[in-house]
Parts: sequence; C-alpha cells; structure tokens
Amino acid sequence: MSTVVVVLSILLGLLFVGTGGIKVLGLPRSLAIRDHLGLQPRLWQLIGVCESAGGVGLLAGLAVPLLGVAASIGLVMLMAGAIISRIRVSDPAAMISVDVLVLASVVVLVVVRALA
Repeated sequence: MSTVVVVLSILLGLLFVGTGGIKVLGLPRSLAIRDHLGLQPRLWQLIGVCESAGGVGLLAGLAVPLLGVAASIGLVMLMAGAIISRIRVSDPAAMISVDVLVLASVVVLVVVRALA
C-alpha cells in the first residue's frame, strides 16, 4: 500500500469522523451551517452519520482495501452534495473551494487506490 493512500486515508478519515461527529452531536456552529444551507435536522444528522461512517471506512480500509474503496466512493457523493448545497445558497467561492479541495483529495485517494 502506498504512502499516499495511508496518509490520505488517515487525514481524510479523521476529518470525516470529526465533521460527522459535530453534525450528529448538534454543536451550535454545525446547526448554524445546517440552517444556512436550509437542510432538515434529520437529514443533517444522517449526513453526519454517513460522514462518520465514511471516515471510519477510510481508516478500516487500510486493513480491508475494499472497504476503503466503498467509503471513498460514498464520500465523493457526499462532497458533491455539499458543493451543490453551497452553490444553491450562493456561498462565497472561498467556502465552496474548501469543499472542492476535500472532494479532490478523496478523488485522488480513489485514483491512487485504483492504480495500486
């Protein structure tokens, strides 16, 4: 397994476990973002659960590669939805670019895994 896969899996795994956990716990800043995006509370929690599961999947994918691939694909879809949600509410390009960067990182992970 390549160093790129290990590093990206760990960094992205921890990122998504954290961001998902914040949504599930309903921390005030997270709820403000949810309301800004116009998302329903149950959907926000579901997104948080999916992010956390995806993050755990990336980490577990270091031992079970197929799980890492599945988690990566799911996270690509989640990040595409995040970008669409930000565009829909006319967030500034700087806000959208952060999500684009995360999406690109997950895509790089998928590609590097595929080539390995």
